[in-house]
Amino acid sequence: MIQHSGGCHCGAVRFEVLAPAIIPVSQCNCSICTKSGYLALIVPRDRFRLVEGANSLTEYGFNTGTAKHMFCKICGIKAFYIPRSHPDGVSVNARSLAPGTVAEMRITEFDGINWERHYPKGRADSFPE
Repeated sequence: MIQHSGGCHCGAVRFEVLAPAIIPVSQCNCSICTKSGYLALIVPRDRFRLVEGANSLTEYGFNTGTAKHMFCKICGIKAFYIPRSHPDGVSVNARSLAPGTVAEMRITEFDGINWERHYPKGRADSFPE
């Protein structure tokens, strides 16, 4: 595991995340991920640290309201959120990571349009590896 840093476009929101240099990410086809170009790197909450910008965040919820989509109030970028599939984790937008520490992104397609089919219990049993 190595420490990656990242944040929003304007720099008001900054975070650190522990993950491998070769990161597994999901490209979801749901409406919000498709429109925002989100590549999800999901980690346990203890591997994520908000360094700066808690006061610059605003939350958006839809559908079940379980997921906590966090956006920078200034630039509008969603650099991370609390996913419905892993409410005890954090989903980091791999595209919001600073260059230099990610050796490779291994992208897996995810059928988020049919989310309930993938998570019939309403959440994942484990974190992606």
